[in-house]
Amino acid sequence: MKNKLKIHRDDVVVVIAGKHKGRTGKVVRVLPQEGRVVVEGVALVKRHVKPQQDRAGTIIEKEAAIHISNVALWDAATGKRVKVGYQIKEDGTKIRVNRKTGAAV
Repeated sequence: MKNKLKIHRDDVVVVIAGKHKGRTGKVVRVLPQEGRVVVEGVALVKRHVKPQQDRAGTIIEKEAAIHISNVALWDAATGKRVKVGYQIKEDGTKIRVNRKTGAAV
């Protein structure tokens, strides 16, 4: 079953809980089945890469997935996190809105 998430790829989010609390970044990937997101520059882990024919083995740093409940949408203009709601426009399209102000996200 695919979960409907309020955070999408390329959204700017802030981490609200856990080891990386307070850090902001852009969502690189959303994993709806696991309920997780990968945020650019947050939750970095080291991975050992085996040598291949054309390159040597090395240690790389990449982003690990964090749970969707530990992030919130970030509004850079106000410097606050945003609670997301949905609104259906007159033409029938569904858009995400800021619940406090009603502005489109």
